[in-house]
This record gives sequence, structure tokens and C-alpha cells, in this order.
Amino acid sequence: MQRVAAFAVFATLASAAQADMAQYELDPTHTAIYFKVDHIGYAKTLGIFPNVTGSFSYDDETQELKDVNVTIQADSVNTFNEARDGHVRNKDFLHVSEHPQITFVATGGEPETENSGTVTGDLTILGQTQPVTLTVKLNKVGEYPFGHKREVLGLSMTASIKRSEFGMTYAVDNGLVGDIVDINIETEAMKME
Repeated sequence: MQRVAAFAVFATLASAAQADMAQYELDPTHTAIYFKVDHIGYAKTLGIFPNVTGSFSYDDETQELKDVNVTIQADSVNTFNEARDGHVRNKDFLHVSEHPQITFVATGGEPETENSGTVTGDLTILGQTQPVTLTVKLNKVGEYPFGHKREVLGLSMTASIKRSEFGMTYAVDNGLVGDIVDINIETEAMKME
């Protein structure tokens, strides 16, 4: 299907000036970013950011993707433990009082198959920006079967980052909390009318 191949993972940030771009917005009720980080080598601790907004423009004929912007409300973090949530929100980790938002802005992409590839971009945490590459899978494209009836793109994405590269060094040296954070993103992006 041409649409699936065309959207092959936000394939290209082409520069077609005359492209007829469609705008998409992330469905906040069907978008979640969750992460895992090592805890003293015993097991991974799971957390989720449920408060995420974002949008992008896409032309299925030219395969042009642009204006990809995602914002995560840092204080929405939920690790399923109230005391730990408070710690993750303080200056040892996310320091949400000083840095209330985490942002991602895409800068490029590369297709691998008809429905998978990578998207590169700039991730900003704690006011520090680092390049990140997302592995992306396009799950489904089609009109939503009920409710809003808009076209929806279903996407699954993964990435890994080193939190120390963003200045989040608490408990890295002593190995109590891992430096590597594995990130998963599940989203449904709705075509704007």
C-alpha cells in the first residue's frame, strides 16, 4: 500500500516547497511514553509519562515530514510509587520546578522497510539538548472506526539514552540507578481537520 510505504517511519525530511502538507496531532488519550531504568542491578524500575502533546506535518505524496514537536510534562511522571515519584521529580532527577517540560524536535529520518525505520532529533531534558535516534514502526494507517472518524497513524517507537549526558548524574557512579534509560512510545496520531 502506497500510504504505508510513504509513511515508512517519517522517512524523509524532504525540502519540497510546494508540498500539500497535512497536519497530525498526537491523541492524548492514546499516547504514552514509558521508560525502564536499572535499580541496583536487581531489576528494572518502570515509569510512564502520561501527559504528552505533539504534532507534525506530513505529505503522503512527497513523503515530506516537518514541524515534528513533542512536549512531555515532566511532573506527570508516574513510577507507581508515591515516594519514588517525589524523588524523581526533585533535583536529583527531573528537577521539575526548574525544568517543567521535556521536548523532542525531529531533524531527520531514514526508512528501512515499508513500515519501519528511524527518526533522529533533539531531545531536551533539564535544559540540555542531545541528539537521539528513535526506532519507529508504523502499525496502521486508516480512518478511525468510531468517534472522530479521522485518519489515524498508529506508531510504536523505541530509543535508549544516557541520563548522565543530560546532567542527571545522581546515583550513576555508585551503580544504584542505571545510566541507560530505555524508552518506549506508543501513539495514535490523528489527522487535523
